[in-house]
This record gives sequence, structure tokens and C-alpha cells, in this order.
Amino acid sequence: MPGIVAHGAYVPRFRLGAETAGWPGSQERSVANFDEDSVTMAVAAGLDCLQGRDRQEIEALFFASSTVPYAEKQGAAIISAALDLRRDIFAADVTDVLRAGTTALRSALDAVAAGSARQALVVVADSRQGAPRSETERNSGDGAAAFLVGQEEIAAEFTGSHTLTENMLDNWRSSGDPFVRSWEDRFATEEGLERIVPDAVDGFLGKHQIATGDIARVAMYAPDARRHGRLVRQLGFKPEQVQDPMFGRLGNTGAAFPLMLLTAALEEAGPGELVLAVSYGDGSDVLAFRTTDLVKQKAARGVGLSAYQDSRAVLQNYETYARWRDVWLTDDAARRPAPSSPSVSAMWRESNKNLRLYAGQCNACGYVQYPPQRVCVDCQAMDDSVPVRLSDRPGEIFTYSMDYIAGAVDTPLVVGVVDFQGGGRLICMMTDRELEEVCVGMPVEMSFRKLRVVNGIHNYYWKAVPRRFAVEAAAV
Repeated sequence: MPGIVAHGAYVPRFRLGAETAGWPGSQERSVANFDEDSVTMAVAAGLDCLQGRDRQEIEALFFASSTVPYAEKQGAAIISAALDLRRDIFAADVTDVLRAGTTALRSALDAVAAGSARQALVVVADSRQGAPRSETERNSGDGAAAFLVGQEEIAAEFTGSHTLTENMLDNWRSSGDPFVRSWEDRFATEEGLERIVPDAVDGFLGKHQIATGDIARVAMYAPDARRHGRLVRQLGFKPEQVQDPMFGRLGNTGAAFPLMLLTAALEEAGPGELVLAVSYGDGSDVLAFRTTDLVKQKAARGVGLSAYQDSRAVLQNYETYARWRDVWLTDDAARRPAPSSPSVSAMWRESNKNLRLYAGQCNACGYVQYPPQRVCVDCQAMDDSVPVRLSDRPGEIFTYSMDYIAGAVDTPLVVGVVDFQGGGRLICMMTDRELEEVCVGMPVEMSFRKLRVVNGIHNYYWKAVPRRFAVEAAAV
């Protein structure tokens, strides 16, 4: 049987919380930075999941989100390039519904079971927006999860599933809508969530002849803490059986929510535990996994959700977050013309350099230089280098500058020169930084981010961020 070989997660550094001036409420939620979206967060979760693994063994990639950046262009293709996956990979986007994450995971499990892929990577991310200071905005959060699916060295074996599909217009967002819309709360709860999810769980239990008490952990979707608690009581689960939904610390991360809870459950689970992931949205998916003796070993390999949750910084004021959501508008201090549209042909031509972040390593002397050049600047050997990936190498700031008149969203714009462990030097922007922490010698890591959106073109590149965790240089 197929199962989960490895798992990873990503939570943005910043939070809205009680210390945030202008934030209506004491509960905390994660917020993506101005240069993050579902694609960049999916890449970050994928990096966490694939830490120390051979990426060329992955034969399928599924990207799930209800907030994909393009209406007509595959997000999985961007993610595949950023993660440096093979060219002949099968890739697909699963979108437009809150249960897209579990649908993608089920599709990957089926692909591996059928033999069409030896290993499949599932990345799920969302950044849903509610109206300013609305209940939806307060209860939402931003984040991502990733799962490597295979049939060898399994940490959690797939044991069965059950799905209900039902047309239910309780929450929706039409093309062009910036915010999620909802119908009357009582109808959405009683005829939607609290009817469909119990039917799906009961159907799973009856289908597989499993009792409620046999389940060790349930990672279950709900829009908020109140309705999550009501669902737990309605289904008859004991509190110790239910994975902490982290409302008030993370928030509802949309399509990624039940799978982020699943990663948390696998981090905490011991061998032999039955774990359920339950999603909701135009029906419900119930996926069951039985942990193996490898579950602790696999959980310890990447950073993990709990570590990302602990690595956080609370925004000082709500206006900063509001400005991030109007991300591509410059402020009154801007003294430079609006950016021109990027060249699509140049973006394609420089994909290895900009998306895969390849440098060139000289075969003659071993010198690493970025961007790759035909002639080695150290020994002058010509056309004798191999590509090496810098995106997963730790680095440190060699020098930096601050630009206060660039018109950047996070003024001042910090540009750093990064020296990488193992060789290589790169000039790039810094993000997720506090000005007082920027210094020469500062440990940093690379993060896939959005530079800008012009004429509908989403221009992605790598930026340096303060190193959130102590890591060793990954194999290239």
C-alpha cells in the first residue's frame, strides 16, 4: 500500500495578534508577507519536506490551493522549477474548492498505487482574504503543507478513504472577488458543515468497520474554534483524539488547513496510530493513515510545523498588514517610475538562473560563481563547469545597503550580498527582516518570493531571509 514517506510545512514569520495596534481581537493568526502567495509558500513547504532527499526520484507533482496566482497558467510548473524537479514530471493543479488539498493527496496516493509514479509530491497552500476586520479575516491564516508519497520507507500507510460530493453554496469567491463571501451563518453551519462532515465520517467508519474509539488522532477542518468544538462533540470524539486546530495561534489556512493539522499529528504520533484527515468544501474527504515504526524518524528530518509556529514576529500595527494586501501599490515616498513589464522571453531564457537558482561550479578548480559564466573568474577555464543549486544552501551577509527612496512596500529596501556555505556569492533583496537585526555576518537562507506583478505577469525570484532555524548545508 502507498503512504506518506515524508511531510513538511511552512508558516510565514509574521502574525497579527493582541500586540498589533488596530487588530480587533486578542487571537493570533499567521499572515503572509507582501511578497508571499500560495506558490511561494508551497515552495517553502516543499523544501521542508524534501530536505536531504533526491528530488530526481519524484515523478508527479500536485499543487492544491483555492488562491492560485494565475487563472490560466499552471502553478505546479512554477513550483517544479523552484524545487528543481525533473523536466519529465507529471504536474497538475487542483483548485477552486476548500477540499483541494485532500483531493490532491488522494490523487497522489492513487497514482503511486497504480504505478504511474514511484514517488509523488503534494504541496498545498492558501492565503484567503476576508473583508477588513471581518470575522473571516480574524479566523483565517496563511500557510502550507507538503507530503512525499511513495511505497517504500513509509512513515504513515494509507489505509482507506471515503468521499462525499455535494453542491453547497455556503462560502464562495467569484473571479475578480478579492474577499471570500458567505451565506447566512445558520444555514451554512446546519445544512453544510454540521451535516456533510458527520455524514462523511460516519460513512468512512461504516465502510471500513472502524469504531470511533479506534482513531488516535483526527485532523479536521472547521472555519473557526466554535464550530470545530461543536463538530467534535457531534461526532463523539474525545478531546485527546482531536488534533489541536490551533485557532488563536495559526488560523484557518483554507485548503491547507486539514493537511497542516495532519503534519502536526504525524509530528506527535507514535507507531501504530490511526490518523484521520477530514476536509470540507462542496462535500468532504476522509483519508486514513496508520503510522509505522518510521514515523518519528521521518518527522525529525525537516523543520516541521511546530518549529515554524514557534518562530514568529507579531506586526506592530494593522496598517502594515493592510498595505501588504494592496501589495503592488507604492507609497507617497516613491520617487521612481512604475516598473516596466518583465520580458517573458528573458524570464524563460533565465529560468535555471532565476527559478532553480543554479550557479556554475568550475570542474578545474571548484570555484562557484553566480550567475554562471563561460569563463571561470578564478582559474580562467572555459566552458568547463556544472550547475549547482544554491537555494537550499545556508549563507551569511557579506555586506548590504538600505534604499529609502525605492518606493518599496517594506521601506527601506534592503539589498544584501550573500556568501554561501560551499562557495558562491549572490546579490539579492532581503525580506522578513527587522532593520535592527540586519548586520554583516548575519546568517540567512534563501526564500522563493514574488518580486512584482506587472500586466498580470507574476515575476518570482529568490530573496534572502534571516535564518529561522539552525541548519546544515544540504547536498546539491
